[in-house]
Amino acid sequence: MPDTNRPYPFLKPWISFLCLFACPIMAGESQCPIQFSDVTRQTGIRFVHTDGSSGRRYIVETVCCGLALLDFDRDGDIDIYFVNGAPLPGSQIDPPPRNALYRNDGGWKFSDVTAIAGVGDTGYGLGVCTGDYDNDGDLDIYVNNFGPNVLYRNNGDGTFTDVTQMAGVAAGNQVGAGASFLDMDGDGDLDLFVANYVGFTFENHRISYMSGFPSYVGPLNYPPTANVLYRNNGDGTFTDVSVASGIAAHLGSGMGMICADYDNDGDTDIIVGNDLSANFVFQNDGTGKFREVGAALGLAYDVLGNVHGTMAVECADWNNDGWLDFYMTAYQRQMATLYQNKKGQFFEDVSRQTGAGSGTYPNVTWGTRMVDLDHDGYRDIFIACGHLIDNVEQFDDTTSYHARNILLRNNGQGRFVNVSDQCGDGLLPKLSSRGAVFDDLDNDGDLDVVILNSRREPTILRNESKSPHHWVQVQLRGGKSNRDGIGARVTVRAGDLTLIDEVHSGRSYQSDSSKRLYFGLGPRQTIEQIQVRWIGGGVDVVKNAGIDRLVTVVEGSTQVPPPEPASKP
Repeated sequence: MPDTNRPYPFLKPWISFLCLFACPIMAGESQCPIQFSDVTRQTGIRFVHTDGSSGRRYIVETVCCGLALLDFDRDGDIDIYFVNGAPLPGSQIDPPPRNALYRNDGGWKFSDVTAIAGVGDTGYGLGVCTGDYDNDGDLDIYVNNFGPNVLYRNNGDGTFTDVTQMAGVAAGNQVGAGASFLDMDGDGDLDLFVANYVGFTFENHRISYMSGFPSYVGPLNYPPTANVLYRNNGDGTFTDVSVASGIAAHLGSGMGMICADYDNDGDTDIIVGNDLSANFVFQNDGTGKFREVGAALGLAYDVLGNVHGTMAVECADWNNDGWLDFYMTAYQRQMATLYQNKKGQFFEDVSRQTGAGSGTYPNVTWGTRMVDLDHDGYRDIFIACGHLIDNVEQFDDTTSYHARNILLRNNGQGRFVNVSDQCGDGLLPKLSSRGAVFDDLDNDGDLDVVILNSRREPTILRNESKSPHHWVQVQLRGGKSNRDGIGARVTVRAGDLTLIDEVHSGRSYQSDSSKRLYFGLGPRQTIEQIQVRWIGGGVDVVKNAGIDRLVTVVEGSTQVPPPEPASKP
Protein backbone atom coordinates (compact mmCIF):
# COMPACT_ATOMS: atom_id res chain seq x y z
CA MET A 1 0.00 0.00 0.00
CA PRO A 2 1.42 3.43 -0.86
CA ASP A 3 2.00 6.49 1.26
CA THR A 4 -1.11 8.24 -0.04
CA ASN A 5 0.22 11.65 0.96
CA ARG A 6 2.47 11.30 -2.04
CA PRO A 7 1.04 12.99 -5.19
CA TYR A 8 0.35 10.63 -8.08
CA PRO A 9 -1.51 12.67 -10.74
CA PHE A 10 1.71 13.64 -12.56
CA LEU A 11 2.32 9.95 -13.31
CA LYS A 12 -0.90 9.45 -15.27
CA PRO A 13 0.52 10.31 -18.73
CA TRP A 14 3.08 7.56 -18.34
CA ILE A 15 0.79 4.81 -17.14
CA SER A 16 -0.25 3.49 -20.54
CA PHE A 17 3.35 3.39 -21.72
CA LEU A 18 4.55 1.63 -18.58
CA CYS A 19 1.78 -0.93 -18.77
CA LEU A 20 2.88 -1.89 -22.27
CA PHE A 21 6.43 -2.41 -21.00
CA ALA A 22 5.68 -3.99 -17.67
CA CYS A 23 2.67 -6.12 -18.51
CA PRO A 24 2.80 -7.55 -22.04
CA ILE A 25 -0.56 -8.81 -23.18
CA MET A 26 -0.15 -12.41 -24.25
CA ALA A 27 -2.23 -14.01 -26.91
CA GLY A 28 -4.84 -16.22 -25.30
CA GLU A 29 -5.75 -19.72 -26.31
CA SER A 30 -8.98 -20.31 -28.19
CA GLN A 31 -10.05 -23.07 -25.80
CA CYS A 32 -8.79 -22.79 -22.25
CA PRO A 33 -8.83 -26.16 -20.46
CA ILE A 34 -9.33 -24.43 -17.09
CA GLN A 35 -12.97 -23.66 -16.32
CA PHE A 36 -14.55 -22.26 -13.14
CA SER A 37 -18.20 -21.85 -12.23
CA ASP A 38 -19.52 -19.71 -9.37
CA VAL A 39 -21.43 -22.01 -6.98
CA THR A 40 -21.65 -19.59 -4.03
CA ARG A 41 -25.46 -19.46 -3.92
CA GLN A 42 -25.96 -23.22 -3.79
CA THR A 43 -23.52 -23.73 -0.90
CA GLY A 44 -25.76 -22.26 1.82
CA ILE A 45 -22.92 -20.01 3.02
CA ARG A 46 -24.34 -16.79 4.44
CA PHE A 47 -21.14 -15.20 5.70
CA VAL A 48 -20.74 -11.48 4.94
CA HIS A 49 -17.46 -9.69 5.50
CA THR A 50 -17.14 -6.33 7.24
CA ASP A 51 -14.09 -4.16 7.74
CA GLY A 52 -15.87 -2.16 10.45
CA SER A 53 -15.57 1.06 8.48
CA SER A 54 -17.53 4.21 9.24
CA GLY A 55 -15.88 6.71 6.90
CA ARG A 56 -13.11 7.59 9.34
CA ARG A 57 -10.62 5.60 7.23
CA TYR A 58 -8.56 3.71 9.76
CA ILE A 59 -5.65 1.94 8.07
CA VAL A 60 -6.64 -1.47 9.45
CA GLU A 61 -9.77 -1.40 7.28
CA THR A 62 -7.59 -1.68 4.17
CA VAL A 63 -5.94 -4.98 5.13
CA CYS A 64 -8.87 -7.07 6.42
CA CYS A 65 -8.65 -10.09 5.90
CA GLY A 66 -7.91 -13.76 5.19
CA LEU A 67 -9.54 -17.19 5.51
CA ALA A 68 -8.57 -20.84 5.90
CA LEU A 69 -9.45 -24.26 4.53
CA LEU A 70 -9.11 -27.22 6.87
CA ASP A 71 -10.63 -30.60 7.63
CA PHE A 72 -11.43 -29.73 11.24
CA ASP A 73 -13.43 -32.91 11.93
CA ARG A 74 -11.23 -35.34 9.95
CA ASP A 75 -14.13 -36.62 7.85
CA GLY A 76 -12.26 -36.20 4.56
CA ASP A 77 -14.17 -33.08 3.47
CA ILE A 78 -12.53 -29.67 3.47
CA ASP A 79 -14.27 -27.07 5.64
CA ILE A 80 -14.01 -23.25 5.51
CA TYR A 81 -13.08 -20.77 8.26
CA PHE A 82 -13.80 -17.13 7.44
CA VAL A 83 -12.04 -14.35 9.34
CA ASN A 84 -14.03 -11.16 9.86
CA GLY A 85 -13.53 -7.58 10.98
CA ALA A 86 -15.31 -5.82 13.83
CA PRO A 87 -16.93 -2.40 14.40
CA LEU A 88 -14.40 0.40 14.67
CA PRO A 89 -15.10 3.76 16.39
CA GLY A 90 -17.99 5.43 14.62
CA SER A 91 -19.45 2.16 13.35
CA GLN A 92 -22.35 0.16 14.76
CA ILE A 93 -23.17 -3.30 13.42
CA ASP A 94 -26.02 -5.40 14.77
CA PRO A 95 -25.64 -8.26 15.35
CA PRO A 96 -21.89 -7.97 16.01
CA PRO A 97 -19.85 -9.64 13.26
CA ARG A 98 -17.78 -12.71 14.05
CA ASN A 99 -15.54 -15.24 12.38
CA ALA A 100 -17.42 -18.20 10.92
CA LEU A 101 -16.76 -21.92 10.50
CA TYR A 102 -18.67 -23.76 7.77
CA ARG A 103 -18.69 -27.56 7.77
CA ASN A 104 -18.57 -29.24 4.38
CA ASP A 105 -21.57 -31.59 4.18
CA GLY A 106 -20.74 -32.79 0.66
CA GLY A 107 -22.56 -32.03 -2.57
CA TRP A 108 -21.53 -28.38 -2.37
CA LYS A 109 -23.57 -27.82 0.79
CA PHE A 110 -22.09 -26.20 3.89
CA SER A 111 -23.48 -25.74 7.42
CA ASP A 112 -22.63 -22.91 9.79
CA VAL A 113 -21.26 -24.66 12.89
CA THR A 114 -19.58 -21.61 14.41
CA ALA A 115 -21.62 -21.53 17.60
CA ILE A 116 -21.40 -25.27 18.19
CA ALA A 117 -17.67 -25.30 17.50
CA GLY A 118 -17.00 -22.23 19.65
CA VAL A 119 -14.76 -20.41 17.16
CA GLY A 120 -16.80 -17.24 16.56
CA ASP A 121 -14.15 -14.75 17.62
CA THR A 122 -15.53 -11.19 17.59
CA GLY A 123 -12.15 -9.49 17.56
CA TYR A 124 -10.87 -7.55 14.56
CA GLY A 125 -9.53 -10.42 12.47
CA LEU A 126 -6.78 -10.19 9.89
CA GLY A 127 -4.76 -13.39 9.42
CA VAL A 128 -5.28 -17.07 10.19
CA CYS A 129 -3.33 -20.33 10.09
CA THR A 130 -4.01 -23.91 11.13
CA GLY A 131 -1.83 -26.66 12.55
CA ASP A 132 -1.89 -29.48 15.10
CA TYR A 133 0.26 -27.73 17.70
CA ASP A 134 -0.39 -30.40 20.37
CA ASN A 135 0.01 -33.40 18.01
CA ASP A 136 -3.29 -34.96 19.07
CA GLY A 137 -4.50 -35.60 15.53
CA ASP A 138 -6.76 -32.56 15.06
CA LEU A 139 -6.07 -29.21 13.41
CA ASP A 140 -6.09 -26.18 15.70
CA ILE A 141 -6.77 -22.59 14.59
CA TYR A 142 -4.73 -19.45 15.26
CA VAL A 143 -6.29 -16.06 14.47
CA ASN A 144 -4.11 -12.96 14.10
CA ASN A 145 -6.10 -9.85 15.12
CA PHE A 146 -5.85 -6.11 15.47
CA GLY A 147 -5.64 -6.60 19.21
CA PRO A 148 -4.96 -9.83 21.11
CA ASN A 149 -4.69 -12.93 18.96
CA VAL A 150 -6.63 -16.15 19.61
CA LEU A 151 -5.57 -19.82 19.67
CA TYR A 152 -8.38 -22.37 19.43
CA ARG A 153 -7.47 -25.93 20.44
CA ASN A 154 -9.44 -28.59 18.58
CA ASN A 155 -11.10 -30.94 21.09
CA GLY A 156 -11.59 -33.68 18.50
CA ASP A 157 -15.38 -33.76 18.92
CA GLY A 158 -16.37 -30.87 16.66
CA THR A 159 -15.69 -28.23 19.30
CA PHE A 160 -12.77 -25.96 20.13
CA THR A 161 -11.45 -24.36 23.31
CA ASP A 162 -9.87 -20.91 23.51
CA VAL A 163 -6.47 -21.65 25.08
CA THR A 164 -4.78 -18.36 24.22
CA GLN A 165 -3.93 -17.33 27.75
CA MET A 166 -2.80 -20.78 28.83
CA ALA A 167 -0.62 -21.15 25.74
CA GLY A 168 0.78 -17.60 26.03
CA VAL A 169 0.36 -16.58 22.39
CA ALA A 170 -1.89 -13.49 22.52
CA ALA A 171 1.02 -11.39 21.13
CA GLY A 172 -0.23 -8.13 22.68
CA ASN A 173 -2.21 -5.34 21.04
CA GLN A 174 -0.59 -5.40 17.62
CA VAL A 175 -2.00 -4.98 14.13
CA GLY A 176 -1.77 -8.59 13.01
CA ALA A 177 -0.91 -9.81 9.55
CA GLY A 178 -0.14 -13.37 8.50
CA ALA A 179 0.75 -16.24 10.82
CA SER A 180 2.27 -19.67 10.34
CA PHE A 181 2.97 -22.84 12.29
CA LEU A 182 6.39 -24.34 11.58
CA ASP A 183 8.86 -26.70 13.20
CA MET A 184 11.85 -24.39 13.33
CA ASP A 185 14.18 -26.75 15.22
CA GLY A 186 13.12 -30.21 14.04
CA ASP A 187 11.91 -31.41 17.44
CA GLY A 188 8.50 -32.59 16.23
CA ASP A 189 6.53 -29.75 17.84
CA LEU A 190 5.00 -26.90 15.86
CA ASP A 191 6.31 -23.46 16.71
CA LEU A 192 4.46 -20.29 15.73
CA PHE A 193 5.51 -17.25 13.70
CA VAL A 194 3.28 -14.17 13.87
CA ALA A 195 3.70 -11.28 11.43
CA ASN A 196 2.73 -7.77 12.51
CA TYR A 197 1.89 -4.78 10.35
CA VAL A 198 2.44 -1.23 11.68
CA GLY A 199 2.25 0.57 15.02
CA PHE A 200 -1.24 1.95 14.49
CA THR A 201 -3.47 3.06 17.35
CA PHE A 202 -6.66 5.09 17.37
CA GLU A 203 -4.67 7.86 19.03
CA ASN A 204 -2.16 8.20 16.15
CA HIS A 205 -4.79 7.79 13.40
CA ARG A 206 -4.36 10.03 10.37
CA ILE A 207 -6.34 10.64 7.19
CA SER A 208 -5.12 11.72 3.77
CA TYR A 209 -6.63 13.61 0.86
CA MET A 210 -6.12 12.72 -2.80
CA SER A 211 -7.09 15.55 -5.16
CA GLY A 212 -9.34 16.80 -2.37
CA PHE A 213 -10.99 13.43 -1.71
CA PRO A 214 -10.55 11.68 1.65
CA SER A 215 -8.34 8.61 1.56
CA TYR A 216 -6.34 6.23 3.72
CA VAL A 217 -2.76 7.00 4.65
CA GLY A 218 -0.08 4.41 3.93
CA PRO A 219 2.12 2.37 6.25
CA LEU A 220 4.99 4.88 6.21
CA ASN A 221 2.85 7.16 8.38
CA TYR A 222 3.18 4.71 11.30
CA PRO A 223 6.12 3.10 13.10
CA PRO A 224 7.36 -0.25 11.79
CA THR A 225 6.96 -3.23 14.08
CA ALA A 226 8.73 -6.44 15.02
CA ASN A 227 7.34 -9.86 14.22
CA VAL A 228 6.96 -12.50 16.94
CA LEU A 229 8.28 -16.06 17.13
CA TYR A 230 7.07 -18.56 19.71
CA ARG A 231 8.80 -21.85 20.54
CA ASN A 232 6.52 -24.75 21.38
CA ASN A 233 7.43 -26.13 24.83
CA GLY A 234 5.70 -29.44 24.14
CA ASP A 235 3.32 -29.10 27.08
CA GLY A 236 0.63 -26.88 25.55
CA THR A 237 2.54 -23.66 26.20
CA PHE A 238 4.83 -21.48 24.12
CA THR A 239 7.83 -19.26 24.91
CA ASP A 240 8.47 -15.97 23.11
CA VAL A 241 11.90 -16.37 21.48
CA SER A 242 11.65 -13.37 19.15
CA VAL A 243 14.79 -11.76 20.56
CA ALA A 244 16.88 -14.90 21.07
CA SER A 245 16.10 -16.17 17.55
CA GLY A 246 17.09 -12.91 15.83
CA ILE A 247 13.58 -12.21 14.52
CA ALA A 248 12.87 -9.15 16.71
CA ALA A 249 15.97 -7.30 15.48
CA HIS A 250 14.25 -6.44 12.20
CA LEU A 251 11.38 -3.96 12.04
CA GLY A 252 9.01 -3.91 9.11
CA SER A 253 5.39 -3.77 7.97
CA GLY A 254 4.53 -7.43 7.57
CA MET A 255 1.61 -8.52 5.42
CA GLY A 256 1.63 -11.87 3.65
CA MET A 257 4.20 -14.48 4.57
CA ILE A 258 5.14 -18.12 4.22
CA CYS A 259 7.51 -20.52 5.97
CA ALA A 260 9.38 -22.66 3.43
CA ASP A 261 12.77 -24.25 2.72
CA TYR A 262 14.06 -21.96 -0.02
CA ASP A 263 17.64 -23.32 0.02
CA ASN A 264 16.86 -27.08 0.16
CA ASP A 265 18.91 -27.59 3.32
CA GLY A 266 16.18 -29.49 5.18
CA ASP A 267 15.01 -26.79 7.58
CA THR A 268 12.27 -24.19 7.34
CA ASP A 269 13.00 -20.53 6.58
CA ILE A 270 10.60 -17.59 6.96
CA ILE A 271 9.75 -15.19 4.14
CA VAL A 272 7.79 -12.03 5.00
CA GLY A 273 6.37 -9.56 2.51
CA ASN A 274 6.58 -6.00 3.85
CA ASP A 275 4.34 -3.15 2.74
CA LEU A 276 6.54 -0.40 1.24
CA SER A 277 9.73 -1.65 2.86
CA ALA A 278 12.23 -4.35 1.94
CA ASN A 279 10.91 -7.90 2.23
CA PHE A 280 12.50 -10.19 4.82
CA VAL A 281 14.01 -13.62 4.35
CA PHE A 282 14.90 -15.19 7.69
CA GLN A 283 17.35 -18.00 6.96
CA ASN A 284 17.16 -20.81 9.52
CA ASP A 285 20.40 -22.36 10.77
CA GLY A 286 18.49 -25.53 11.69
CA THR A 287 18.30 -24.79 15.40
CA GLY A 288 15.72 -22.00 15.30
CA LYS A 289 18.20 -19.14 14.98
CA PHE A 290 17.65 -16.84 12.02
CA ARG A 291 19.68 -14.47 9.86
CA GLU A 292 17.96 -11.92 7.62
CA VAL A 293 19.24 -12.31 4.02
CA GLY A 294 16.47 -10.83 1.85
CA ALA A 295 18.56 -8.19 0.08
CA ALA A 296 21.47 -10.56 -0.53
CA LEU A 297 19.15 -13.10 -2.14
CA GLY A 298 17.29 -10.59 -4.31
CA LEU A 299 13.88 -11.10 -2.67
CA ALA A 300 13.80 -7.78 -0.84
CA TYR A 301 13.27 -5.65 -3.98
CA ASP A 302 12.16 -6.01 -7.58
CA VAL A 303 14.54 -6.13 -10.55
CA LEU A 304 14.74 -2.33 -10.62
CA GLY A 305 15.65 -2.13 -6.94
CA ASN A 306 12.24 -0.82 -5.87
CA VAL A 307 10.37 -1.75 -2.73
CA HIS A 308 6.81 -2.89 -3.29
CA GLY A 309 3.66 -2.66 -1.28
CA THR A 310 3.89 -6.42 -0.93
CA MET A 311 0.59 -8.07 -0.07
CA ALA A 312 0.95 -11.84 -0.45
CA VAL A 313 3.87 -14.26 -0.54
CA GLU A 314 3.45 -17.61 -2.29
CA CYS A 315 5.93 -20.30 -3.29
CA ALA A 316 6.02 -23.29 -5.65
CA ASP A 317 8.32 -24.79 -8.24
CA TRP A 318 6.85 -23.12 -11.32
CA ASN A 319 9.43 -24.46 -13.81
CA ASN A 320 9.96 -27.96 -12.32
CA ASP A 321 13.68 -27.55 -11.63
CA GLY A 322 13.50 -28.79 -8.02
CA TRP A 323 13.67 -25.41 -6.29
CA LEU A 324 10.89 -23.35 -4.72
CA ASP A 325 10.24 -20.06 -6.50
CA PHE A 326 8.36 -17.14 -4.93
CA TYR A 327 5.48 -14.99 -6.18
CA MET A 328 4.51 -11.74 -4.47
CA THR A 329 1.50 -9.53 -5.13
CA ALA A 330 1.64 -5.77 -4.66
CA TYR A 331 -0.02 -2.39 -4.87
CA GLN A 332 -1.40 -0.53 -7.89
CA ARG A 333 1.26 0.49 -10.44
CA GLN A 334 3.50 -2.25 -9.12
CA MET A 335 3.59 -5.50 -11.06
CA ALA A 336 3.14 -8.73 -9.14
CA THR A 337 6.56 -10.35 -9.12
CA LEU A 338 7.84 -13.86 -9.85
CA TYR A 339 11.23 -14.57 -8.30
CA GLN A 340 12.97 -17.61 -9.80
CA ASN A 341 15.17 -19.59 -7.43
CA LYS A 342 18.76 -19.99 -8.63
CA LYS A 343 19.68 -23.05 -6.57
CA GLY A 344 19.27 -21.24 -3.27
CA GLN A 345 22.07 -18.78 -4.01
CA PHE A 346 19.95 -15.90 -5.28
CA PHE A 347 16.61 -15.11 -6.92
CA GLU A 348 15.97 -13.53 -10.31
CA ASP A 349 12.94 -11.35 -11.06
CA VAL A 350 11.53 -13.05 -14.18
CA SER A 351 8.12 -11.39 -14.18
CA ARG A 352 8.49 -9.61 -17.49
CA GLN A 353 10.05 -12.33 -19.63
CA THR A 354 7.60 -14.98 -18.35
CA GLY A 355 4.43 -12.87 -18.39
CA ALA A 356 3.87 -13.69 -14.71
CA GLY A 357 2.82 -10.10 -14.03
CA SER A 358 0.37 -9.85 -16.92
CA GLY A 359 -2.69 -7.78 -16.05
CA THR A 360 -1.56 -6.94 -12.53
CA TYR A 361 -0.07 -3.47 -13.01
CA PRO A 362 -3.30 -1.39 -12.83
CA ASN A 363 -4.66 -3.31 -9.84
CA VAL A 364 -4.02 -3.87 -6.18
CA THR A 365 -3.30 -7.60 -6.02
CA TRP A 366 -3.88 -9.72 -2.91
CA GLY A 367 -4.29 -13.45 -2.32
CA THR A 368 -2.53 -15.69 -4.82
CA ARG A 369 -1.51 -19.30 -5.42
CA MET A 370 0.73 -21.13 -7.84
CA VAL A 371 -1.23 -24.33 -8.43
CA ASP A 372 -1.78 -26.77 -11.28
CA LEU A 373 -5.42 -26.21 -12.15
CA ASP A 374 -5.61 -28.49 -15.21
CA HIS A 375 -3.24 -31.32 -14.14
CA ASP A 376 -0.82 -30.75 -17.00
CA GLY A 377 2.23 -30.83 -14.69
CA TYR A 378 2.78 -27.06 -14.64
CA ARG A 379 1.65 -24.62 -11.97
CA ASP A 380 -0.66 -21.77 -12.95
CA ILE A 381 -1.10 -18.48 -11.06
CA PHE A 382 -4.40 -17.21 -9.62
CA ILE A 383 -4.50 -13.61 -8.35
CA ALA A 384 -7.24 -11.93 -6.31
CA CYS A 385 -7.69 -8.24 -7.19
CA GLY A 386 -9.48 -5.20 -5.82
CA HIS A 387 -8.48 -1.75 -4.62
CA LEU A 388 -8.40 -0.82 -0.95
CA ILE A 389 -9.59 2.77 -1.48
CA ASP A 390 -13.35 2.61 -2.03
CA ASN A 391 -13.55 6.00 -3.75
CA VAL A 392 -10.40 5.65 -5.86
CA GLU A 393 -12.30 6.28 -9.11
CA GLN A 394 -13.04 9.84 -7.95
CA PHE A 395 -9.40 10.84 -8.31
CA ASP A 396 -7.80 8.12 -10.45
CA ASP A 397 -9.33 6.91 -13.72
CA THR A 398 -6.64 4.24 -14.29
CA THR A 399 -7.98 1.78 -11.73
CA SER A 400 -11.13 0.83 -9.80
CA TYR A 401 -12.20 -0.39 -6.38
CA HIS A 402 -13.86 -3.45 -7.89
CA ALA A 403 -11.81 -5.52 -10.29
CA ARG A 404 -11.84 -8.92 -11.92
CA ASN A 405 -9.53 -11.59 -10.57
CA ILE A 406 -6.75 -12.89 -12.82
CA LEU A 407 -5.74 -16.36 -13.96
CA LEU A 408 -2.39 -16.90 -15.66
CA ARG A 409 -1.97 -20.34 -17.24
CA ASN A 410 1.49 -21.87 -17.35
CA ASN A 411 2.02 -23.08 -20.92
CA GLY A 412 4.90 -25.38 -19.97
CA GLN A 413 7.30 -23.46 -22.18
CA GLY A 414 8.45 -20.83 -19.73
CA ARG A 415 5.53 -18.46 -20.21
CA PHE A 416 2.25 -17.58 -18.55
CA VAL A 417 -0.85 -16.80 -20.62
CA ASN A 418 -3.59 -14.54 -19.26
CA VAL A 419 -6.73 -16.67 -19.70
CA SER A 420 -8.99 -14.71 -17.35
CA ASP A 421 -11.50 -14.10 -20.16
CA GLN A 422 -11.68 -17.74 -21.20
CA CYS A 423 -12.20 -19.84 -18.08
CA GLY A 424 -15.90 -19.65 -17.29
CA ASP A 425 -18.23 -17.37 -15.37
CA GLY A 426 -16.22 -17.63 -12.14
CA LEU A 427 -13.80 -14.86 -13.09
CA LEU A 428 -16.32 -12.50 -14.68
CA PRO A 429 -17.55 -10.56 -11.61
CA LYS A 430 -15.81 -7.41 -10.46
CA LEU A 431 -15.32 -7.38 -6.68
CA SER A 432 -12.76 -6.19 -4.17
CA SER A 433 -11.14 -9.47 -3.17
CA ARG A 434 -8.61 -10.17 -0.40
CA GLY A 435 -7.72 -13.69 0.76
CA ALA A 436 -7.93 -16.63 -1.66
CA VAL A 437 -7.54 -20.31 -0.75
CA PHE A 438 -7.47 -23.53 -2.79
CA ASP A 439 -8.41 -27.14 -2.16
CA ASP A 440 -10.53 -29.98 -3.51
CA LEU A 441 -13.88 -29.13 -1.94
CA ASP A 442 -15.80 -31.89 -3.71
CA ASN A 443 -13.08 -34.56 -3.72
CA ASP A 444 -13.12 -34.96 -7.49
CA GLY A 445 -9.39 -34.48 -7.87
CA ASP A 446 -9.06 -30.86 -8.94
CA LEU A 447 -8.60 -27.64 -7.00
CA ASP A 448 -11.52 -25.35 -6.21
CA VAL A 449 -11.26 -21.78 -4.91
CA VAL A 450 -12.74 -19.78 -2.02
CA ILE A 451 -12.27 -16.01 -2.08
CA LEU A 452 -12.99 -13.53 0.70
CA ASN A 453 -14.40 -10.31 -0.75
CA SER A 454 -14.27 -7.04 1.15
CA ARG A 455 -17.62 -5.81 2.51
CA ARG A 456 -19.74 -8.56 1.02
CA GLU A 457 -20.26 -12.31 0.66
CA PRO A 458 -17.41 -14.62 -0.42
CA THR A 459 -17.04 -16.33 -3.78
CA ILE A 460 -16.82 -20.12 -4.07
CA LEU A 461 -15.57 -21.38 -7.43
CA ARG A 462 -15.96 -24.96 -8.60
CA ASN A 463 -13.21 -26.23 -10.87
CA GLU A 464 -14.94 -27.78 -13.88
CA SER A 465 -11.88 -28.16 -16.05
CA LYS A 466 -12.28 -30.88 -18.68
CA SER A 467 -8.77 -32.24 -18.64
CA PRO A 468 -7.72 -35.69 -19.81
CA HIS A 469 -4.66 -35.50 -17.60
CA HIS A 470 -3.92 -37.51 -14.47
CA TRP A 471 -3.09 -36.43 -10.95
CA VAL A 472 -2.24 -37.55 -7.45
CA GLN A 473 -2.97 -36.01 -4.05
CA VAL A 474 -0.64 -36.60 -1.11
CA GLN A 475 -1.34 -36.17 2.58
CA LEU A 476 1.12 -36.89 5.35
CA ARG A 477 0.82 -38.41 8.80
CA GLY A 478 3.80 -37.66 10.96
CA GLY A 479 4.97 -39.81 13.86
CA LYS A 480 8.27 -38.46 15.07
CA SER A 481 7.54 -35.31 13.04
CA ASN A 482 4.52 -33.07 13.60
CA ARG A 483 1.27 -34.84 12.84
CA ASP A 484 0.48 -33.20 9.47
CA GLY A 485 4.05 -33.13 8.21
CA ILE A 486 4.21 -29.34 8.05
CA GLY A 487 7.54 -28.41 6.49
CA ALA A 488 8.07 -31.82 4.87
CA ARG A 489 9.31 -31.91 1.26
CA VAL A 490 7.45 -34.25 -1.13
CA THR A 491 8.93 -35.32 -4.47
CA VAL A 492 6.82 -37.12 -7.08
CA ARG A 493 8.57 -38.89 -9.97
CA ALA A 494 6.45 -39.97 -12.94
CA GLY A 495 8.44 -40.88 -16.03
CA ASP A 496 10.19 -37.78 -17.33
CA LEU A 497 8.37 -35.53 -14.82
CA THR A 498 9.70 -34.69 -11.36
CA LEU A 499 7.59 -32.45 -9.12
CA ILE A 500 8.22 -31.06 -5.63
CA ASP A 501 6.09 -29.37 -3.02
CA GLU A 502 6.00 -28.77 0.73
CA VAL A 503 3.29 -28.85 3.37
CA HIS A 504 2.74 -25.33 4.66
CA SER A 505 0.69 -23.64 7.37
CA GLY A 506 -0.19 -20.02 6.62
CA ARG A 507 0.61 -18.55 3.21
CA SER A 508 -0.27 -15.98 0.58
CA TYR A 509 -2.37 -13.11 1.93
CA GLN A 510 -3.18 -13.76 5.62
CA SER A 511 -4.69 -17.14 4.75
CA ASP A 512 -4.18 -20.88 4.87
CA SER A 513 -5.18 -23.87 2.76
CA SER A 514 -5.47 -27.47 3.83
CA LYS A 515 -2.48 -29.75 4.26
CA ARG A 516 -3.07 -31.97 1.20
CA LEU A 517 -0.65 -31.56 -1.70
CA TYR A 518 -1.74 -31.73 -5.35
CA PHE A 519 0.36 -32.86 -8.31
CA GLY A 520 -0.73 -32.80 -11.95
CA LEU A 521 0.84 -35.59 -14.00
CA GLY A 522 -0.19 -34.69 -17.54
CA PRO A 523 -0.66 -37.84 -19.69
CA ARG A 524 1.61 -40.00 -17.49
CA GLN A 525 -0.19 -43.08 -16.16
CA THR A 526 2.34 -44.37 -13.64
CA ILE A 527 4.21 -42.92 -10.67
CA GLU A 528 7.57 -44.54 -10.03
CA GLN A 529 7.86 -43.14 -6.52
CA ILE A 530 6.77 -40.57 -3.99
CA GLN A 531 9.51 -39.47 -1.62
CA VAL A 532 8.88 -37.62 1.63
CA ARG A 533 11.70 -35.83 3.46
CA TRP A 534 10.38 -35.10 6.91
CA ILE A 535 11.41 -32.17 9.08
CA GLY A 536 13.87 -33.70 11.53
CA GLY A 537 15.64 -35.86 8.97
CA GLY A 538 13.64 -39.01 8.14
CA VAL A 539 12.86 -40.09 4.58
CA ASP A 540 10.08 -42.35 3.33
CA VAL A 541 9.68 -43.67 -0.21
CA VAL A 542 6.43 -45.05 -1.61
CA LYS A 543 6.71 -46.89 -4.92
CA ASN A 544 3.99 -47.47 -7.52
CA ALA A 545 1.44 -45.46 -5.55
CA GLY A 546 -1.13 -45.25 -8.32
CA ILE A 547 -2.72 -42.26 -10.04
CA ASP A 548 -5.97 -40.28 -9.78
CA ARG A 549 -6.21 -40.92 -6.05
CA LEU A 550 -5.32 -39.58 -2.63
CA VAL A 551 -2.21 -41.22 -1.16
CA THR A 552 -1.54 -41.07 2.57
CA VAL A 553 2.10 -41.45 3.59
CA VAL A 554 2.71 -42.41 7.21
CA GLU A 555 6.11 -41.51 8.65
CA GLY A 556 8.29 -44.56 9.13
CA SER A 557 6.15 -46.82 6.96
CA THR A 558 5.89 -47.52 3.26
CA GLN A 559 2.37 -48.90 3.66
CA VAL A 560 -0.18 -46.96 1.62
CA PRO A 561 -3.86 -47.24 2.56
CA PRO A 562 -5.83 -48.34 -0.55
CA PRO A 563 -8.76 -45.91 -0.89
CA GLU A 564 -10.90 -46.05 -3.98
CA PRO A 565 -9.62 -43.75 -6.75
CA ALA A 566 -11.53 -40.47 -6.88
CA SER A 567 -13.58 -39.92 -10.01
CA LYS A 568 -15.24 -36.85 -11.39
CA PRO A 569 -19.04 -36.82 -11.26
